[in-house]
Amino acid sequence: MRRHRHILWAGLSALALAACDPLGGDGPAGVKPQARPDRPAAAPAPKPKLPSDAALRLARYYSEVQSDLLARGLLRTDGGGPDTPFTESMLVRNFERIALAEEYTRGGGLEPSSGDLNEIKKWTGPVRIGVIFGDTVPDKDRATDRRALVSYTARLRRITGHPISFVPRGANFHVLVMGEDDKDELRRTLDRIAPGMEPSSRAIFANLPRAIHCLVVAFADSADGSSYRQAVALVRAEHPELTRRACYHEELAQGLGLANDDQNARPSIFNDDEEFALLTSHDELLLKMLYDPRLRPGMTAEEAGPIIRILASEALGSGPS
Repeated sequence: MRRHRHILWAGLSALALAACDPLGGDGPAGVKPQARPDRPAAAPAPKPKLPSDAALRLARYYSEVQSDLLARGLLRTDGGGPDTPFTESMLVRNFERIALAEEYTRGGGLEPSSGDLNEIKKWTGPVRIGVIFGDTVPDKDRATDRRALVSYTARLRRITGHPISFVPRGANFHVLVMGEDDKDELRRTLDRIAPGMEPSSRAIFANLPRAIHCLVVAFADSADGSSYRQAVALVRAEHPELTRRACYHEELAQGLGLANDDQNARPSIFNDDEEFALLTSHDELLLKMLYDPRLRPGMTAEEAGPIIRILASEALGSGPS
């Protein structure tokens, strides 16, 4: 936008000078007008850099994955319905598996965790979400995704009651939308926004396996802490629009504290079966429960258990609110 504005002002200046040209037709008699010097030719606009073969292959692959999932009736966007009922006991179980367990071992890269229930993890301070697009992301995708992120951020704020905002600068929850050809930019960006990231986590960002569509890493106050203070999510730019949105929905919610996936959670995006693309009504309840002030970061499963059961009862209208 700023470059276009400068071009506009340069054009106005040239017009004003031409209107008061002292060598025009109203000059003194007998003075031969001087020929105008040739204007230097404008530098040609740089040609857009074409995607690499690797980036094109990834884009085709993810497009085929999305088409296959849709053809099988997956990637639902309806949030669940009469065909996906769940009970209070199911909500309790799913909360414990998704909010109290972790998908990967802390500091172990992509090493699966033991699956043991740990402690409550969530943000205590304001969450400021910002997006950084790689140079290869087209303007139309940037506009579409920015609108989706603004809307989703507002939804997360309403669900949790926690101060969550989308900001142009000063973010502490960074969403990086970058592709195969943005790897150098990705490294520089991580140096700037997360200089203390563990080498194992950084290696995942730099060499993300094709099977992992997107990821998020959340940072606590200390190595064994439970209060999040920063998060970095990576969403592949090669995804088609729906799977990019699906990544935003899952990674932002996981970065808020719903850190695990479970094959029995339904209707939910925290399930690797890809049945749902976007946050469901069930998932909204999980987030609402997590950010209830009665659940504090660092609570063990034993400490949190009775409160979780009360919250689930309240969420489904079968207990006091």
